[in-house]
Amino acid sequence: MIELVIPALEDMWFKEKLMADEETMSYNHAWGGTIPFPEEDWKDWYDYWIVDHEDRRFYRYLKDENGFVGEVAYHHDSEYDGYVADVIVFAKFRGKGYGDEGLRLLCAAAKENGITALYDDIAIDNTAIKLFLKQGFYESCRTEDKIVLKKDL
Repeated sequence: MIELVIPALEDMWFKEKLMADEETMSYNHAWGGTIPFPEEDWKDWYDYWIVDHEDRRFYRYLKDENGFVGEVAYHHDSEYDGYVADVIVFAKFRGKGYGDEGLRLLCAAAKENGITALYDDIAIDNTAIKLFLKQGFYESCRTEDKIVLKKDL
């Protein structure tokens, strides 16, 4: 069974590992691939996303009986005047339904928190598009580089 958990500051090692893994971050090739997240940045990031989220940001780890397997989040984005979803499953755990369940749990949490719609902009060649469509997202617009998907909650 998978669950959403609020990570502790000392659990940011998993985010660092997730963001540094080339296979996991391959979906992000259009925006630069891996993302450095050194320990000296953990506290400021944690305070912004977890402590002082101002009801404009939501961040959780995906956890099963074996430990952390990914992360989900949403944040307010002025470009969409709405909330943008984020789901990342560590590459070695992909293909086991974690992304599907994580996105379902994220949408449920957003709805519970009063969010009426979620968006995501996904690189045109990213296979995660199928996951979002399966979860009830629809194409809001498309460019040659990305698809913007939306789900009304």
